[in-house]
Formats: sequence, structure tokens, C-alpha cells
Amino acid sequence: MKKIHASAEEALEGILHDGMLIAAGGFGLCGIPELLIDALVKSGVKDLTVASNNCGVDGFGLGKLLETRQIRKMMSSYVGENAEFMRQYLSGELELEFNPQGTLAERMRAAGAGIPGFYTKTGVGTVIAEGKEHKDFDGETYILERGIFADLSIVKAWKADDTGNLVFRKTARNFNPPAAMCGKICVAEVEEIVPRGSLDPDMIHLPGIYVHRIIQGQHEKRIEQRTTRKKETA
Repeated sequence: MKKIHASAEEALEGILHDGMLIAAGGFGLCGIPELLIDALVKSGVKDLTVASNNCGVDGFGLGKLLETRQIRKMMSSYVGENAEFMRQYLSGELELEFNPQGTLAERMRAAGAGIPGFYTKTGVGTVIAEGKEHKDFDGETYILERGIFADLSIVKAWKADDTGNLVFRKTARNFNPPAAMCGKICVAEVEEIVPRGSLDPDMIHLPGIYVHRIIQGQHEKRIEQRTTRKKETA
């Protein structure tokens, strides 16, 4: 199977349709699939449900899809840093399914492992538990969470070989592996494609069996919040 494609638009060709569920890797602006997000904007696909820790920032990352009103629902654990996300949610224009951060990651990972649901203590006794099945194990109450089975996963990695084995760089790994696992089709954008066999097998973070299409590109890599201190003088 040919996995390497020339552009994000080409890699998404024949996959997109209105109303689909997309799992997106990244945390804030760290490790986000920015080129694939731009291609989604250009495609005009709409009524999307997006599972991602947050929704980028105003004017960048998934925030671009908010501005074009292509997202109908977010499945996230964090709303901050994006004024438009907050505005659309509070005004009722955007549906939001809040998830504790670890629960969101496990919902993706579980689906990638073929697990339709699991029990967790996280959220018991809060609004997160409303409407969910409760079950006691050894005297403790747990709630049932469902796996997230996405139509499409879009992720960002550091390196890949032509079979789709992925290596992520430091904290840019974040939600990318579980997001990649839970999609029926996974498209990965990477900074470098290396020859087959050049990656140390012990350093591969995600096996190529989960990855269907790959693109290589240049990335802006914005800093979400730049914090500096004044230069000290003698």
C-alpha cells in the first residue's frame, strides 16, 4: 500500500464527508496537525464532530475550523485559550461534550484496542456522571465511558518511515498516539520521512499498522503563550 502522499489535500482525498467524527492529536498548539487542519478548512466539509483535548486558539489550529463554522460538536477537556470556542459554546452555537483529560485519552486508546467501553471512578458524583451507567466494584462506584471510534484521525509526528511507523518528539507526543489509534483511517503529517529500517524499533512510538496515509511538510510551530523575563543587568 502506498502511504506517502504529496500534500494534505491529496492525503484526505476520498475520505471526507459532512457529519463525520474526527479525532485530532495535539495539546494546545503542541503537536497539532496544522497542515491537515488547513486542508479540512479548504475542503469545506461541515457538521463535524471533533474529539481533541482543546480547539487550538483563535485563528490557528482547530480554531480555524471554528471560525468557518465547520465544527458542530467538540469532545474536549479544555475550553480556555480560545475566545471563539467559549463564545460559540456559551451562545449555544456549538455543542460540547466535556471529558476529564485522562478519560478522553483512554476513550481514544480503548477504541484503538477494540474496547467499546470501560469503567472509571473519574467523574463519579459530578455532572460528568449524569446519564451514565454506574457499577460497583469492591465497594467503589464507577461510571461507564464509551470508546471513541472516529471516522478519521489526523495526527502530527516528528519522523516516519514509508510503512507509517511514527516517532514523536518529546511532549508533542501527547494525544497523538491514542488519537491515531481510534480512527478507521489515520492520516499523519510529519517533519521528516526516513528510509525503511532506519528507525530504531525500540524508539517507535506508534506502529505503522495504525497509519494509512502520510505527508511531509513544513510547520509553523507557534508558541501558545510566550513567557519571558526581563534581562538582568549588573
